[in-house]
Order: sequence, then structure tokens, then C-alpha cells
Amino acid sequence: MSQFISTWVGVADEAHVAVAVSGDAAEAVSRLIETLVADGVASGIGAQDPTLWGPDAESGAATRMGWTALHVSARELLEQLDAVVDKARSEGKTHVVLAGMGGSSLGPEVICATYGVPLITLDSTDPDQVRAALDGDLDETIVVVSSKSGGTLETDSLLRIFAEAFEAAGLDPRQHIVIVTDPDSPLHKAAVAAKYRAVFLADPNVGGRFSALSAFGLVPAALAGVPVAELLDEAAAVAESLCEDHAANPALVLGAAIAGSDRDKLVITDEGSGLIGFGDWAEQLIAESTGKDGLGILPVVAESGAPERLADDVIDVRLVSLTAGADAEGHQVVTGGTLGGQFLLWEYAIAVAGRVLGIDPFNQPDVESAKAASLALLDALPEPEAPDLVDDGIEARATAGLLDGVDTVEGAIAALEAQVGPRGYIAVMAYLNREGNPALPSVRHAIAARTGRPTTFGWGPRFLHSTGQLHKGGAPEGVFLQITGTFAGDLDIPMRPFSFAQLITAQAAGDAKVLSDLGRPVLRLNLTDASHVARVAALLEG
Repeated sequence: MSQFISTWVGVADEAHVAVAVSGDAAEAVSRLIETLVADGVASGIGAQDPTLWGPDAESGAATRMGWTALHVSARELLEQLDAVVDKARSEGKTHVVLAGMGGSSLGPEVICATYGVPLITLDSTDPDQVRAALDGDLDETIVVVSSKSGGTLETDSLLRIFAEAFEAAGLDPRQHIVIVTDPDSPLHKAAVAAKYRAVFLADPNVGGRFSALSAFGLVPAALAGVPVAELLDEAAAVAESLCEDHAANPALVLGAAIAGSDRDKLVITDEGSGLIGFGDWAEQLIAESTGKDGLGILPVVAESGAPERLADDVIDVRLVSLTAGADAEGHQVVTGGTLGGQFLLWEYAIAVAGRVLGIDPFNQPDVESAKAASLALLDALPEPEAPDLVDDGIEARATAGLLDGVDTVEGAIAALEAQVGPRGYIAVMAYLNREGNPALPSVRHAIAARTGRPTTFGWGPRFLHSTGQLHKGGAPEGVFLQITGTFAGDLDIPMRPFSFAQLITAQAAGDAKVLSDLGRPVLRLNLTDASHVARVAALLEG
């Protein structure tokens, strides 16, 4: 009979997070839990002990564990934040745009979606998507510019274009721009000099993907209308339990379940959790934290009934509501909880998973490689390489040998899919307008059904700050399909020698080069007309 483990924590006999596991996941928990408890892993995480992941990780971990106390420390922001929100609303500035990448956008996006408040998330350099974000009533607009490093190229470009737009509309940009960054970053210094409306300094000891309950998550969410103190209260309700060295600690159970077996892919489906978009936030946390040193856990954000969930290297993870109760079947992991509680639970669990895998969960050594390749292309702005084939206006380029004997886009797709190994996966990466092509992600299900293998879908350049780390640093099992477009109307970036179209083109080409140099199969389909989106989608859906 299959093992089954179920546990929950909360206050006053009321569950705030719950986890249930069975099958291989439960067997992994049974094998590992006593050691995790004996080694004091949970209490060590709560105490911010940087030695838990070995000597090579110690120096980095020492400056990346402030997230364990954000349910307390982030409350210091609330008085300033309340004042900024009240003043903005009194002036009618209720249209909130968030310009940020990766952890700077994924946390507030799920917070606002879950609370049902409007937030325009601009985490793209696609010129059409940028132009659409500029089309709102600028007089009523607050732009939150978020960057931990303060030097993110995409964020800097978006700040420039919005500042120019405000000036062109006869508005003072300083009254419409709010900055979130780390202390003493280039953005902090520039913001002080520019005298922007407000500057919020985040805890520098919190990494981007662990920052949902920091200023990066709270500031845009509060401006959009979320009562953010509730999130801190929800995290506080489980914080003490999650750092207990006990076999019933849900964080230990979840961390061991997702990292302790030879199933290294998580297919995450939402079965009525009420946490809108939580899988997208978890995707970055899991992929960027674990995908390195040739190891990693591949997160697949999927729809209910995902065809690859039964593969023998997959753990089927279901997100449910607490009222539905956490029950598990087969090799599933089932979890439910409040939003603040789930943020903290998964952060603890991924730190535990890093311990189990023997990797540093706080670094991202391969993210910079694609950035460097993109910048090199922007410095030179070379002419595009000739395509390997052109089929009715769609250009195909691929790693050497992949398209030998192929003369159609359909054949190119088949050639790429033929490269998927028995434990491989397919990553579809679309460098297009996310808002203008909402149906495109549906190709994920069709590809998975056709190949039987886990398939991910990511919008570029957004995914470069999340799953891009695992693509390069994880196990060499992926094959990669890029979908780019040269049909959007371009948009200049103020005081930059390149445009948004040139930037997103360089980002796609740079990422493809790094993947190719690592020996990963890459197919790039460049669409030269908007009608090609539907044609490629139809081909991918079979």
C-alpha cells in the first residue's frame, strides 16, 4: 500500500497551510525526515544559519536569509506606505503600472490577482506591450519601478520611456514615479537625485525570488489596493511552526517530497486554490533556486489534467483551497493555504530542498550569461544571421545540424521534438506581446500530449529571470523553441543607442547563443507578420 503523510499548521486549531503527500514523495519524506529534524534544518533556517548548505554557499547565504523574518521586519514599511497610498488616492492616481522583472514582478502580480485588484505588470521589452502600458491615463498613473540591483537593463529602459511620456503629456515625472530598490543601489542614488515621489528601500539580505513579502511585493500591491498587512499576518501565523524541528513540519515534508526522489519535475496545477497565478511565482522560486550544478527541479505550470503528470519522472503537485482539504493520490503533492502562509511555506521548502540536493538555493550563477551575451549584441548591433529556412515568411534558425534535410516549419518543429530524451523536457519561449497573444500558452498542453514529455511555456524576456537559470545550469535535458517576432512597431528608448525591438531581439539571440554553446538543441522561429502567430500556434497544436 502506498504511503500517505498529511500535516498542517496554523493558530487556534485553524489550519493556515496544509500539505499531504503520497507515493514516491511520501517515501522520500519517510527516508529523509528524521535526518532533517536531527540536523536542525528548520530551526537553522529560521535562525538564518548560513552553514546549512555547505562552505561554498556560506558567504552568499549569509546575506540572503532575511526573508525568514519579513513577517516582522516588513511592518516597518507600513506607516510610510500607508501615507504614500493615501496621498496618491486623494489625488486620483489609481492606475498602477509595475515595471520590474523576475522576483520584482511575480510576487506583486499574484498578490493583486488573488485580491482582485488591477495592476499592469510590465515585465517585457516587447515594443507593443510597452506601448500598451503607456496608453493609460497618465494623469492618473503611478509607475512603480522595482529593481533589486538598481541596474536591470529592462527596468532602466522602462523608467526612461515612462519619464519621457509623462513629460510629453505636460506632467512632472517626479509626481508619478515610485522607486523600490536596495539601499545604495544605482537606482536608489538616481531616485534621490531626481526627487521621485517616494523611494522604498528593501531589505538587502533578501534575494529577489524570496522577496514577495518585502517592499518589492508590498509597495505595488498596496498602491493597487491590497491590504498588505493581512499578508504579513498570514505569514506570521505559520512562521513559528515552520522553523520547528519536527517531523510534522509542513516545510520539511514539502521540501523532502519535491527533492528527495528521482522524480525531478513538478507539474503544478491549480485545483481551486484561490491563489491566482501562484504557480508562476513558485516557478521562479523553484527553478532559479535549484537549477544549477547540473541538478535541479523543473517546475511546469500546467492546466488541470496536464498530460505529462503521469510520467515516471514527474511529481503531480496540486494547489487546493484549505476548505477543500489536502488529500493525496498516487505520487501527488497536495497543498493549500493562505497566500502569505504559502509564500513562506514554499520559501522554507525550497531552502530545505537545497539542503537535500546539496546545492546553494540562494545563488543564480547562470543568469548573467544570457545578459552578457545580449549586451554584447547590443554593443555591436550585428545584422541578423541568415535563416536556415524560410517557410511562407516564417524564418527558422537552429543549432547546427538540427534542420538538415528540413524545408518547412512543421518539419522543423518535428525535428526539435525528436531531440527530446526519455527524461527530457521542451521549453517554449515566446518573445512576443504577452497581453496581445493570450491564447498562445495553450500550445503547451498540445506539445506535452504529443510528446508525452513535460513542456513549459515562458514569455521572454520575463523567463530569463526565472527558469532561464535552470535551462542553463540544470541537467542537460531540455530542448528549446524560441518564438520571436519582427512585425511589431518599434519604440525608441530615450538616451539609448538601441530601441525596444533591438533590445528584445538581442535578448532572444543572446539566450539562444548561450544555450547552443552549452550543446542544447534550439529552434528559433521568427515571425515576420502578425498572422504568423496563429499559424505557428496551429502547427504546435497539431
